[in-house]
Amino acid sequence: MSQAKSGSNLESVFDSEKFAVTAELGPPKSAEIEVIRKKAAYLRGVVDAVNITDNQTAIVRMSSIAAGALALAEGLEPVIQITCRDRNRIAIQSDVLGAYALGLRNILCLSGDHQTFGNHAGCKNVYDMDSIQLIATLKTMRDEKRFLCGDEIKNSKKGPYGEPKVFIGAAANPFGDPFEFRVIRLAKKVNAGADFVQTQCIYDMGRFEKWMEMVRRRDLHKRIKIMAGVTPLKSVGMAKYMRDSVAGLTVPDYYIKRLAKAAEKGDKKAVAEEGIAICVEQIKRFMEIEGVAGVHIMAIEWERRVPEIVERAGLLPRPEAA
Repeated sequence: MSQAKSGSNLESVFDSEKFAVTAELGPPKSAEIEVIRKKAAYLRGVVDAVNITDNQTAIVRMSSIAAGALALAEGLEPVIQITCRDRNRIAIQSDVLGAYALGLRNILCLSGDHQTFGNHAGCKNVYDMDSIQLIATLKTMRDEKRFLCGDEIKNSKKGPYGEPKVFIGAAANPFGDPFEFRVIRLAKKVNAGADFVQTQCIYDMGRFEKWMEMVRRRDLHKRIKIMAGVTPLKSVGMAKYMRDSVAGLTVPDYYIKRLAKAAEKGDKKAVAEEGIAICVEQIKRFMEIEGVAGVHIMAIEWERRVPEIVERAGLLPRPEAA
């Protein structure tokens, strides 16, 4: 077992060489905390950690740090997200200190969806740094115990260090073009200091396996924990939207045909069941791919089905929390 960098439960699961399971918990578009409590009830004891998104699709939501603290109080270990879109390096480093002080140990570093996609399209972005520089910033704060300006993370020259001991995450898209550059970008994030990576949602399993082959050729799977992302398909319409309207994502026609065949029964439950079956099949296949250390389930307001997915994939019970 390697020496712990953060002491987080997610890090502990990886160190034990168990197949890790995380899910997504989207904060509410209001100050209503009952939304978090309801979602937490579905996920508690089912996953090793939950991703708390940071104003995803550039739409205003409760802050990732605040929602993460609430999720922690509900018995879930958060993976908070920090995007470069909204903060400069002063604000980012300040938020990292605050998050750690609140007990949040996992941070996923993202560039962030451009503001024109959201509900404040005319606002200014920041992008003082990109996601790779953000990863390096967190590593500098944790391992070198200093801020980017060079100052030590302590309150006085003779005082103790107060560095944030966080587990650093990154995102990866195995499907963007040029395809061969995808692994090069992952290598940059590994070199910057990322400890784990979660991919965008995967449907094209053949292309993902080719990406993993390139990952293994560079031995990147030995330097970082890779979590394959998956999103269960709820309907034929959702599958077609993912295929036609989501950049950098491919949905094979055979999945759409399977869902369409289920839809012929005239029962929405049959379509949902087929979508869950596809998701479970994918997870079982991920578990057989060398270098895949876990799965990240992005259920998109379908958290109530996550326990069923994890159970049918044979991933319950989860390891006891660290």
